Amino acid sequence: MHTVWKGSISFGLVNIPIKLHTATENKDIKLRQLHKECHTPISYQKVCPGCDKEVKTEDIVKAYEYAKNKFVILDDEELEKLKKENEDKAVEIVDFVKLEEIDPIYFEKSYFIAPDNGGAKAYSLLRKALVESGKIGIAKIIIRSKEQLAVVRVYKDTLLMETIHFPDEVRNVDEVPNVPAEQLVVQKELDTALMLVDQLTTTFDPEKYNDDYRTALMDLIEEKKSGKETVTTTEKQPAATSNVTDLMSALQASLDKTKTKKTTTRKRKPVAAKSTNDKKTTTALKNA
Repeated sequence: MHTVWKGSISFGLVNIPIKLHTATENKDIKLRQLHKECHTPISYQKVCPGCDKEVKTEDIVKAYEYAKNKFVILDDEELEKLKKENEDKAVEIVDFVKLEEIDPIYFEKSYFIAPDNGGAKAYSLLRKALVESGKIGIAKIIIRSKEQLAVVRVYKDTLLMETIHFPDEVRNVDEVPNVPAEQLVVQKELDTALMLVDQLTTTFDPEKYNDDYRTALMDLIEEKKSGKETVTTTEKQPAATSNVTDLMSALQASLDKTKTKKTTTRKRKPVAAKSTNDKKTTTALKNA
C-alpha cells in the first residue's frame, strides 16, 4: 500500500511512529471525451478570459474571493509558512468517546494506520486499550494542508483513522426545504410498514451488495471490445500558439494577395517563386 502520510500519534506520554494508507478506493469507471470527428482525446487548457490567452502554471497565483470579483492574493511562501507552523507531523489524541455518540454524517475518509519502525509495541498497546475500553480516540491531524478532526478506532485487527467534519462544515438541517411536519399516521399503515421492515431485517453483510451499474457498464465495454467496435487515435503535436497562428495567417494572406496580381490563371506554389517575384514576396513578408 502507498503511504500517504508519515508521522506519529500520541496519547498521554505514549508516542507511536505511524504511516497512513488510504483505506478505500473509488471504483468509478472513468470515461474519456473524444472528438467525434477524429476520435482524438480532448485536452483542456487554462485560459485567462480577460487576456484571451493560455496561462502557464508559473503565471497562476492563489487568491481568496471575499466579495464578488474582489480577491486577496496569497503567496505560496505565505501559505507554506502557515502550513509549517501548524503541521508538526504529530497527532495527539485529546479525548476518548463512544463511537455511537458520533452521527455518521460527520465521517469523511478512512485511512489504515500501520506502525513505523519501533512502533509495534505502542501500536499494540493503543489497539488493546481501545478494544478493552470500547472507546475511540478523537484527534487532530493536518493532511494536504488542511487541518482535520479525526477518530482513531480499531477495524478488525488494525487501527483505523477516519477524518470527520468540523461542526461548521455540516449544514444546518433546518435549512432543508419541503420537510413535512409531523402528521397523523394511521395505525394500520404503520403496522404494515413495521411488518415490511421486520421481513427485510437481516445481519449486515457488505459482500452481498454490488455496484450493478458498474458491472453492466464493464460488460458493455467488454462486449464492444470483443466485437471490435473500437477506435484508435494517434498522438498529435500540440496546436501552434496564437501568435504563430496569427503570423502564418498574415503570411498566407500576403502570398494570396500577390497571386491576384498575376495575369496568368495558372496557380503557382509560394515556395516556387523566384527572380521577379522575390521582391514582391519580400515586400509581402515585411507587410505581414
